[in-house]
Amino acid sequence: MFDSNVYESRRKRLRESVKSGVILILGNNEASMNYPANTYHYRQDSNFLYFFGLDHDGFAGVMDVDSGEDYIFGNDVDMDDIIWMGFQPSLKDRAVKVGIKNTAPLAKLDDFIKDATATGRKIHFSSPYRYDNLLRLENLTGIHHSQIKAKFSEELVKAIVSLRSIKDEGEIIEIEKAIDTAYLMHTTAMKMAQPGVVEQEIAGTIEGIALAHGGPVSFPVILSMDGQTLHNHYHGNTLVEGRMMVCDAGCETTMHYASDITRTVAVGGKFNQRQREIYEAVLQTNMEAIKHVKPGFKNLDLHLLAATTLATSLKEIGLMKGNIDEAVAQGAHALFFPHGLGHMMGLDVHDMEDLGENYVGYDEDVQRSSQFGRAFLRLGRELKKGFVFTIEPGCYFIPALIDQWKAENKFSEFINYDLVESYKDFGGVRIEDDILVTDDGFRVLGKPIPKTISDIEDIMS
Repeated sequence: MFDSNVYESRRKRLRESVKSGVILILGNNEASMNYPANTYHYRQDSNFLYFFGLDHDGFAGVMDVDSGEDYIFGNDVDMDDIIWMGFQPSLKDRAVKVGIKNTAPLAKLDDFIKDATATGRKIHFSSPYRYDNLLRLENLTGIHHSQIKAKFSEELVKAIVSLRSIKDEGEIIEIEKAIDTAYLMHTTAMKMAQPGVVEQEIAGTIEGIALAHGGPVSFPVILSMDGQTLHNHYHGNTLVEGRMMVCDAGCETTMHYASDITRTVAVGGKFNQRQREIYEAVLQTNMEAIKHVKPGFKNLDLHLLAATTLATSLKEIGLMKGNIDEAVAQGAHALFFPHGLGHMMGLDVHDMEDLGENYVGYDEDVQRSSQFGRAFLRLGRELKKGFVFTIEPGCYFIPALIDQWKAENKFSEFINYDLVESYKDFGGVRIEDDILVTDDGFRVLGKPIPKTISDIEDIMS
């Protein structure tokens, strides 16, 4: 938990960004797996953590924009709870730690919201992503649950995105802690990536490293020889020489700030010529994109720069042909690079995505494209000092996509399908780093994780 003045400042700035009314931020409840008492690992709502800081279930936070008062609603534990959970601080004691003096039982929240509504005051809330909170909002506001997601406060969402997009020094320290743990996760995965090892052994080991160093993984581990499937959570393959292994993994700190790193290695630790060529193409794209990061540069333009860099390398290999600028403009490169360059990162590994991806990644100046591949770019808007985001280009050989485009003779003036056919067994390569936008450039966050071929081969040997 940060100092109380951090949370007080955040709430003050949020109130100043909303004209009037009541801001309601619901915390998350426990969620049961297969019977009531057996719950999933608890994860607090990130907006609640950002403004109210309390990592405990059953709370709701309110900011009264007009009076300037803040409230936490929740229940103190009873003896039955203490028997199972141990001693717990009172709600009032918890609230003081985040700079709030107004507390009340959770049942009083209903009266507070109904009184505000009765006097014509607007209740600001964001669109819920959990169904229990959707139903709570229905009960609190009187809006039918089928309409809740359409009735969220755009004013509130834009204000939250504006605040949370800029990371302060304390947040950056937390993110770097998460990346330093990711260093251990990824270097361990590299050393284990030997022929005969089952992917599950590696995935389980690195998830254990995350848990041992303070927090869970920030998303389910992606680790597979079948790297052509972008989010492959199947870990049942036995590694074989001649294949590449993609490992996309990160962790959370105890304060829930995330890391998100991808590395790709040759099983057994030695890159053959074909692997080396594709890997170097992706690495050059990764490094060229990072080199251009600075305030004022649109991430959409960074994505297009990355696409052009990769396509140029693929032309040198013989997989693409023709005018590369025109190929990228038309989207031909997306056969190999069908996703966006990266996304915002912070308290969420895809930061603030619950608020709406377009509110986070786009604005009035930069609109989302409908072109295949480019449409999956989560962050397109202008970069600002304090942004933390990922740069994660990739090159994939997806047999079903290759077959479809070849059958349609799609972009045949730019794609050498005869050679592409011979890569259907390749899989994929992705290389991802977490980047901070600074005053006049960038900083790659955390302890450097090996990504040159020589460094990877050294650590795997």
